[in-house]
This record gives sequence, structure tokens and C-alpha cells, in this order.
Amino acid sequence: MDDTSDKIAVRTFRQILFWPLQLMPLSAPRAQHWHALEDHSDWMLLEDDFPSDVARYRERHYREFVAFLPHVQRFLYGERCGGAASYGESPLRIYRRKNISAVRVRAPDETESRTFRVKHADVYFFFDADVIIPVIEIWADDIDLDVALDTMNRFGRAYPSGWDERGDPANCFDSVEWLDAQGQPLAQSDLGDKERFYSAVVSEQVVEIGAHWDYLLRPMRLNRAGVKAPVRYRPLEFHRMPLMAFLAVDDPLRLTRAEFVRLAYSAAPGPRAALPLSGAFLEDFEKNHCYDRYFDPERSEPDWLNMRIMCTAQALVMVGRAGDPAYADPERGYLGQFRHQFFMLGMIAHFHRAAVLMMSNRLVEVIRRLDPGDGRTVARFRRDIRNLSAGFLRFTHRYYFSEVSDQAVLRDIFRLWSTQLGTAALFQELRDEVNDGEGFMEADLLRRQAVTILQLTVVTMLSLIGTVTTGFLGMNIFGYAELPAWDRFLIFLAVFIPITFLTFYTVMKSRRLANFLDLLGNERANWKMRFKALANVWRRGEGDFGE
Repeated sequence: MDDTSDKIAVRTFRQILFWPLQLMPLSAPRAQHWHALEDHSDWMLLEDDFPSDVARYRERHYREFVAFLPHVQRFLYGERCGGAASYGESPLRIYRRKNISAVRVRAPDETESRTFRVKHADVYFFFDADVIIPVIEIWADDIDLDVALDTMNRFGRAYPSGWDERGDPANCFDSVEWLDAQGQPLAQSDLGDKERFYSAVVSEQVVEIGAHWDYLLRPMRLNRAGVKAPVRYRPLEFHRMPLMAFLAVDDPLRLTRAEFVRLAYSAAPGPRAALPLSGAFLEDFEKNHCYDRYFDPERSEPDWLNMRIMCTAQALVMVGRAGDPAYADPERGYLGQFRHQFFMLGMIAHFHRAAVLMMSNRLVEVIRRLDPGDGRTVARFRRDIRNLSAGFLRFTHRYYFSEVSDQAVLRDIFRLWSTQLGTAALFQELRDEVNDGEGFMEADLLRRQAVTILQLTVVTMLSLIGTVTTGFLGMNIFGYAELPAWDRFLIFLAVFIPITFLTFYTVMKSRRLANFLDLLGNERANWKMRFKALANVWRRGEGDFGE
């Protein structure tokens, strides 16, 4: 910022990261991915997020539950949040990392590290969907806006996009350390180790992730050759994790337009008046990315909220007044809603997109293995497309919905968030691709049926020759039984050859005969038309009416 006196103090800062990942199929047919965490000492199944004991139940739990429509309540909570993994109870299973209490980070050119408390580090599993979403929430009080912006920009990058001339990872912290409750380091980042990231791309065409993120998800591991793990995963999108941020400041009206833009796009800090992007690009910023239902710079009365919500594909950011309980209260204010109702909105929105991307990846793999000239791959393709189509149908009717709440703010924010993520277009594209696969299966089935009918027609035609021949000779009108064998053979040929000729001649004229029979059975056709069709059977150069 320009000078110390102009610094904006953030009284309350919260940042929540979402990291959608695709799970690789397990070898056991009925195994579940979350079983790998059940017996691991660093993880626990979260069963008390909605406590069953009324004495432990809080108003924020109730407010969160009633904020959503009934079908969304069943998706999020079921009958019990920690119930068995079936749609009738709870399709979500949440596992929480027990040993991480804080994260210590250091930015380039900084000598001192910053420490943020970790509110929770969870992994969300979804029943019947090979997608997980790790969620990390960090917080701090009384920090500069520059620090908040820098943290939003640097924290949450799975791997570096490059390095500068000094070897520092681009737009990343130089050091990230997970700390336990005693402040002892558990794992440290290695984003400056270019050789490690280079070797993964060169040898396997796979992007390695930072060591601290690898530690966070263990015993689950990145899907790489030679790495043994009970569960494997791979990223669905690029290295920046989507995020939510909550900032409570003394006076939101002191923030400049450039600072609002930096917050919305999680951009690096800079001069207060300097836009991080061009003016032409940001011409419709307020219209497309700002939800200003309760934000009006012209109003300054004490009971006016003056809260701005901004939403882009990268982040959802709330900015409001720290001294206003309606905004900053953790139980009844927007801080409580941010951590619960709005968090669930983000979970649903990012799960929808992740599930669609996961199924799209699967479809690409299915098509890649298809060789139309190999009957085995065609049979496997039919089976895979059938399974994928069934999974897409279950996802559509169980998890995919466009409305989540009747509360105006939640309803509008979910629509805005989904629009920014482009989920509807991805969903329609996937639906078209699945329909194309089913269309290929149907066309292949019709082709196979046509081949079968042709084969049966040939067999029937050849069988007809023998049937008519033996039937004629078996009528016993003429007494051939007493004749010598040679005479009987000649008589057989005398019958067989004309019948064979007549059969093949009938096949040659089958189209014209079919047209004649069609007109013969048509009550609206007169006899002149019928006789004309019969004459056309033998007329030279005349085809059937369909030619």
C-alpha cells in the first residue's frame, strides 16, 4: 500500500480452501475409499458436527439445517451426518485430520514467518461418486489487508506453475509447514525443488504435488507409478485451489475499487489505487461479480450492514464491518453463515463441477480404449458406457440440483457461484457425450441385428429350396419309389434346378415384389395402381417406388 497510515486492518480473517480430487477405482469390487482412513491414527470420522445430544446442539446448527430445501438437507445430512453411507441416511462421510493445529508460512523476501491457526482439515467423501474434496480452514485476527491478500494469493497452490530467476516458486510461499498442537513441524513444503517436479513430468507426464499437501492426505497418495497406497487420487483442475474468504474490517467503505478487485480474484497485493487488471476487462466487474444486496457506499447509518459479497470462479469473498454483530458474530452473524451455510453452498457447487469433470475423464478413457475393429474392445465399451450412463443417471437424480435454498441471499449466491464455475455448460456437454455413446451402442446393436437378420434370410432362402424340392417329391403324386436310383436323381435335379432358379429370381425381384405387396395391402390404393406395380416387377428399367 501507499503508506503506513493508509493500511487497512483486517480484524477477522478466515480462508477456506476446496481441493476437488478424483479417486482412482479400487481393485476390490465393493470396497469403499474411506476405509483407508478408518484405521489410521491421524484421522477420525466426524460424527459430532451435528451432535445428537440436544444439550450440545447450537443455534448455528439449526440455522444451517433450515437454510436448505428438503432434498438438499437429505443430501447434506441424511438422517444423521455420520450415518451409514446410503442415500436414505447420509451420502457424505467426513474425516478430520487430528494432528494439524496451525500452518506456518514464509513469503519470498521475508525474514519472519507468519502463523495461521488451522480450524480444521477435513476430507469429504461422497457415496457412489469417486470424488473427494479436502477442505482446509485457516484463520487469524488483526492482520494487514496486504497480508490477507498475499495469503489468499499464495496459500492453496498444489504445485508451482514455475520459478523465477532466483529459483523461488512463482506465486507460492517459499516455505509452508504444518504444525501440531505444541507448535512442532509435521511436514514442510518443497516447492523450490525443481528437480523433483521436473522428473515427474519427464518420466510419467504427471505433475507432482508439494510435499506438505502429500503429507496432509496420507495414507492416500497421488496416482503415480511405483507409489504404493491403499487409495490413489489425481487432480481434476489446475494448481490453484478454489477458496472462500471472510474479512471483517473497521470500515468497508475505505477499501478502494482496486482492493475489491484484488480480493475477488485473489490477486497479489499492490498499490491501493492501481487495478490489477485492465479497465476494459473490469468494466462489468460490479455487475458480474459483486452481490451488493447490502452494500451501498451512499448509506452510512449505523444499522446498515454495508457488506459486499464477491464471487469469481476462483473465490467467494465477504467483506463487512468488524464492529457489526450482524456481520461479525460467529453464532448469528454472517461469520457463522460463512462457515456453515455459505461453506455448504461452496461444497455443493464444487462437488457438482468435480463430479462432472470426473465422469468426463472416465468417458475419455472409455473412448480411448475403443477399437471398432476389435470385438473385445467393443464389448468392453458397451459395458463401460452402460455403467457410466447408469452412474450419470444416479448422479443427476441424487446429487445434481439447481436450487438449494429459498432464502434469497443463499439462492442468489448459489446461482452466481454455479454460473461462474460454468457447471451447467459442462453438465450439458457431458450429457451430450453420454448420449452419443449410447447412440453408438444403439447403432452398433442395430447393425448387429441387421447382420443377424441377413444371415437368417440367407439360411431361410437356401432352406426353402430344399423344403420345396423335398415337399414336391414327397407328395406321392407320382410313383418314383420303384424307379432306379439314377432316374430318381435325375428327377430330383429336374425339380431342384427350376426351384433354385425361381428362388433366386424372386430374390432379384424382391424389392419390386415388396412394393406390389405393399400396394396390395393398402386399402387406399386402387386396382389400377396395384396392377401397375405388378407389371413393374417385370418391366425393364423400372425400379421400386423407393428408388
